[in-house]
Amino acid sequence: MRCPQCGNDTEQGAAFCSRCGTRMFAPKPAAVREYALALFRPSLWYYANGFLVAGVLIALGGRLLYMKQDPPQFGFVLIGLGILIIIVTMIRARTVSWSLTSDRLIEKRGLIASRRREMELADIRSVEVTKRVMQRMIGLGDVTIASAASADYAIRLHDIFDPDNAAETIRKARLKRLA
Repeated sequence: MRCPQCGNDTEQGAAFCSRCGTRMFAPKPAAVREYALALFRPSLWYYANGFLVAGVLIALGGRLLYMKQDPPQFGFVLIGLGILIIIVTMIRARTVSWSLTSDRLIEKRGLIASRRREMELADIRSVEVTKRVMQRMIGLGDVTIASAASADYAIRLHDIFDPDNAAETIRKARLKRLA
């Protein structure tokens, strides 16, 4: 029996090579299962404009109620509209996610109508991290993963926390997949 590492002839049935110590025959798993490595979601800062508009509406409604204007319903309508905008913004924030598994990167978008895109880890050509000035101040960034399969196919993770760590996690998963 020949060692797959160094080529040394070893005894028949030996578990390890007597020269380099390499395992002679590793049992192969019956079925390799895909498992989750990480889940990425955009930061709520990505939806800050919705929260800002809602805050302004709630403040205006509160001001109208405080001033005791003649029809108080208008103040309640503004406060209700502000709360509705906050709820819609929170739902929008939960409808985008990126899942990293042992075999692929999966992008999911949408609540009622949904879109799902996948990229095999073996097809990843490059991982790019971009941090604009405001993003750097609050610890966010964008990660763009380009595919080797097509020049114009890429998955972009918008406004995620610690983008350098996310890029490193994707890189390590890719290297482990290729090994």
